[in-house]
Amino acid sequence: MKGLNALLGAAGLAVLLALGEAVPRLGLVKAAYFPPTSRIAGAFVDELTDGAFWSALGDTLTGWALGLGTAVGAGIVVGVVVSVVPHLREATASTIEFLRPIPSVALIPLAVLLYGTELRSVLLLVVYASFWQVLIQVLYGVQDVDPVAEETARSYGLGTWARIRHVLWPTALPYVITGVRLAAAVALILAITAELVIGAPGLGARIAVAQTSQAVPEMYALIVVTGLLGLLINVGARAAERRALAWHQSVRGEVTV
Repeated sequence: MKGLNALLGAAGLAVLLALGEAVPRLGLVKAAYFPPTSRIAGAFVDELTDGAFWSALGDTLTGWALGLGTAVGAGIVVGVVVSVVPHLREATASTIEFLRPIPSVALIPLAVLLYGTELRSVLLLVVYASFWQVLIQVLYGVQDVDPVAEETARSYGLGTWARIRHVLWPTALPYVITGVRLAAAVALILAITAELVIGAPGLGARIAVAQTSQAVPEMYALIVVTGLLGLLINVGARAAERRALAWHQSVRGEVTV
């Protein structure tokens, strides 16, 4: 089955590349705005041989990794504290529901005012957007803890940290991993968006330069790079999820009877 899925996926990609080559050459769209696949592929190879490209890629990955790491750490800590401290979740519910829907791109003017085109502007947007993905999943995960298990742990004299470690964390971990996987994708989107709009160093800024200089094949090649980067991040997150949750029935495919 996996072999068939891989074959179908490769066939679909081949059809897409063929359409990308044929559509501009047949005059259905202007090649000046949508170059054939072969020209984009040539520009892609040229980018791989350019040292400035690798520097921009490093800048993007730096902003992504630092922002994601900060958001994950803060989301887990805040989520656990809000969940275990009595009445704190009720007290913060309205604040969370007010802040969470605010689009991260709405903070771009604030980021520019505070930090200009520095890396910190990218981090502000990435952390804000990714934080909520993790926090909400942690809150759901803690809410899913079995009350009987919680009371049993209390009756055996387990302290707060022992209950967090042995009862709360195993239950919440699948939710946390889901939040991290979602946050990883969101962090990449916001990192590139910040670079594209603000002009912070990275792939987004390089795309903006290619667009303003009418280097259309190079622009599409860089867009392809961002797509491949997102694919690699998603595959890596899925692999990490399977490894971290190897004991969980969702990964083992077992059904509880």
